[in-house]
Amino acid sequence: MFVVGLGIAMAFVAARFTGILVLGVFGYYATRPICRRMRKLVDSNRLAAAFTALVVLLPIFLLLSVLVVRAVQRVQQFLNGSDAVSLLGQLPSLDSLSSAQRQQLRTLLSDPTALLSGQGGALLSNGDLILQALQATFNTILILGLALTLAYVLLAKDTGLADAFVELVGGRETTTYAYAAAVDEDLESVFFGNLLFASIMAVVAVVVYWTTNLLAPQGLQIPLVLVLGFLTGVASLVPVVVGKIVYVPVVAYLGLQALRSGSGGVTFVLAALVVYVLVLDLLPQAVVQPYVSGRQFDMTLLLFAYILGPMALGWPGFFLFPILFILVLEAVRIVLPELLHGEQPRPTARLDTESGTDPVEERDDVPTAAGDNAGEVSTSDDGTDSTDPQIGGDSSSSDSD
Repeated sequence: MFVVGLGIAMAFVAARFTGILVLGVFGYYATRPICRRMRKLVDSNRLAAAFTALVVLLPIFLLLSVLVVRAVQRVQQFLNGSDAVSLLGQLPSLDSLSSAQRQQLRTLLSDPTALLSGQGGALLSNGDLILQALQATFNTILILGLALTLAYVLLAKDTGLADAFVELVGGRETTTYAYAAAVDEDLESVFFGNLLFASIMAVVAVVVYWTTNLLAPQGLQIPLVLVLGFLTGVASLVPVVVGKIVYVPVVAYLGLQALRSGSGGVTFVLAALVVYVLVLDLLPQAVVQPYVSGRQFDMTLLLFAYILGPMALGWPGFFLFPILFILVLEAVRIVLPELLHGEQPRPTARLDTESGTDPVEERDDVPTAAGDNAGEVSTSDDGTDSTDPQIGGDSSSSDSD
């Protein structure tokens, strides 16, 4: 009962800090292959983990922050223009505002910095807004900092944690170990593949958008090339969707520019659409994604996980739901069939599916047959246990620190 109580308490804490935990787990699995290679070079778990966290994860977080600030600046430049103020007459909801409030809104649209100088008036409480902005900034920095720290701890201590887990479950020949090993491999395959694929797509998208501006006729330009390229890379994390959610609005924006200019740019916009579909959609899904992802998963199920996650839990659901999907998938493949038939669970995947890790192929110590030898550890010709790649760590560097 005491242990159950501790488990409930830890579950409560985890629920309160879901964003930090899932972001840290994502950072760990997305960069673990890089950290393993670094361990072979520096022969130190901590140095390799620090290098991976500071050189790989931290720049990603900083790049995200810079691009967000850049996007805000461009929006602010738009609001400073006369076009933004002219939109006031097209908003019917402004009829409910008093003349003083309308004037305050015009002031804020013409000069958003007036809010910081105390000219926001009664329309907006500048003190509350500033406090909310500062609180949101602090919370974001805190979440990113703690997630980065968690990823570093997991990268530096994963070998020791894996050894402790093996002792806890009773050895590497158990069903629990086979299940955990399969989940471990799947999470790395999905998250590392996602990070690599998103990075490649972001670079390709920036090049494509920049080339579009270079070749576009007079009056056709794509704004915020770096921001849109980064968003295209992020959108590529969602299977099937890939870059459609970004490049389709970009093409629509170019189409509006072509219609307004009347310079015959519609043909160029249609050609750009064809290029975007090929370079930012079809070819990445057919060639790049299978190559960098390593193991094939059912893209339809992952699509639901990536879309329903944010709808249910906000941004943490984007990382949490794929983790839950993998946990459920491997439980159904490895544990559920025997439980439904009242049999002892075995460390093999009896359910034949196209998704997930085969514990027999991925873990040499897992029995190679599901029959009478299901409970035995496979051995080599000389009678010794076969080599086992550990959960969460690289066996070649287990003796380094």
